[in-house]
Amino acid sequence: MTDLQQRPSDDRQATALPTDLTARELGRWTWRQLTSMRTALVLLLLLALAAIPGSVIPQENIDSLAVSQWRDNHPQLAPIWDRLDLFNVYGSVWFAAIYILLMISLIGCIIPRLFVYARALRARPPKAPRHLSRLPESTSYTTDEDPDVVLARAADVVRRRRFRVDHVAGSDAVAAERGHLREAGNLLFHLAVIVVLVGVAAGSLFGYKGGVILLNGDDYGFSNNLTQYDDFAPGALFDPDVMEPFSFSITDFDVDWLTEGERAGMAREFVAEIDYETEPGGETKRYDLRVNHPLTIGGTDVFLIGHGYAPVITIRDGEGEVAKSGPVVFLPTNAQTFESFGVVKAPFARPGQIGLEGAFYPTFAMGRDADGNLTMPASVWGDALDPLLSMSLWTGDLGLVDGSASSVYVLDKADATQVMKADGQPFRLDLRPGETVTLPDGLGTVTFEGLQRWNKIQISRSPGKLVALAGVVLALLGLLGSLFVRPRRLWVRARRQDDGSTLVELARLDRSSAGDPEDGAAELAAIVDDLQHPTGTTRTNSTTTTKDEEQS
Repeated sequence: MTDLQQRPSDDRQATALPTDLTARELGRWTWRQLTSMRTALVLLLLLALAAIPGSVIPQENIDSLAVSQWRDNHPQLAPIWDRLDLFNVYGSVWFAAIYILLMISLIGCIIPRLFVYARALRARPPKAPRHLSRLPESTSYTTDEDPDVVLARAADVVRRRRFRVDHVAGSDAVAAERGHLREAGNLLFHLAVIVVLVGVAAGSLFGYKGGVILLNGDDYGFSNNLTQYDDFAPGALFDPDVMEPFSFSITDFDVDWLTEGERAGMAREFVAEIDYETEPGGETKRYDLRVNHPLTIGGTDVFLIGHGYAPVITIRDGEGEVAKSGPVVFLPTNAQTFESFGVVKAPFARPGQIGLEGAFYPTFAMGRDADGNLTMPASVWGDALDPLLSMSLWTGDLGLVDGSASSVYVLDKADATQVMKADGQPFRLDLRPGETVTLPDGLGTVTFEGLQRWNKIQISRSPGKLVALAGVVLALLGLLGSLFVRPRRLWVRARRQDDGSTLVELARLDRSSAGDPEDGAAELAAIVDDLQHPTGTTRTNSTTTTKDEEQS
């Protein structure tokens, strides 16, 4: 376009900066930038990067205890992480903003392309260029047949090869094209991304995820209501009425321990046998719950994600009364040896409250350094072959009597005093199953009665998971189409020469960058062969000349 032909508005749009535009023009410019494919790719990359902190930093709605421990270990970083919502990445404003912008960008990018594609489907194949021999893939031959006969046969041949054909009576050429499914694959892939995002969003808005640590045995059960969960993360539009009224208990638990190799002592496989009812008073069913093999009840999935030990501890106060009795959940601090940490609280003990804090060693051993000297105690095996409970003793105000909320895994020591021995060293209880220790200062006794097992159960409902799965399948189909479908055009021209023979020219144009020239030559050769030797006819005297032969 010359300077005289260029419109003033075009020149302004090409040279104006966003700050020089009117409000309407600025809005159009912003919309075009947001709905460009480049912006969509950038937002998709940002979404992937934004999800990294959610997998690296413990999340409040998944593992609140890990978040609490992280805060204690990083007191300077914790306030910064709180301001950035890094303990709740997927519920943060900035993550939602990226998500919504990506949705808008993809929709605004795809809808115009759908109209363009619809027009392209209705459009006729382009007319044959004047000089077919100038195209990269071309060939020709001569025959004694009439040009109209050759063109009619050419239209039939390429139509059988699933080309879309345009042959106007009286014209000297047949135009054909195929491969529109490539663009359909591209559009399907991008539409599938939107479907996946919608499915994930539906699960986040209407679903929920919760966790519970459940002791093994018929005496301990779980019912699917909000009061039974240890932690619960509902979606923004979650409705409690959608929760299925099922219940279950863990009747048996089996662990297969590795006995050889570098990972000896780790649990290779663990199975929880559960009895469950889909509704109150319903039939009791049994299921072996394994890792990555959830139990599905209605639209809810029940996962087995962890296990550990719960020492059975009895605390009698100074008056001989039972102040605390039962299994206490200890959380593993070592995934291989199951060395665990736990807290026991007896707020109503007399003459003073009793708090115990310490470690449980399933297979106790004293570590040794390179010189053979004893070091810190440790567990050398995950199975409870030689269990030992080692805890320190605290008394005073444990922050429980006033009724304020506190974690069962944290001992409030702000107003408590650690009990010491006569030599000034901290008093420590080292107990094996069946042993009892008398506490100093008439505080009472502590008995290690035995061991129980617990399982960490995750319960989640994701109503959009089938939508997301359908989106993934559609994305795969679209990707296959965009990778393996090759759009191409084909022209066949036939015209009578001065000597009375008919010159037939064929040319092929591959519109994909991944096209193989040898495939194009083979396709042309096959079409020429079908034109020269139609079914039910004999071979005619003709010659075929390729572009390379003409040049030579």
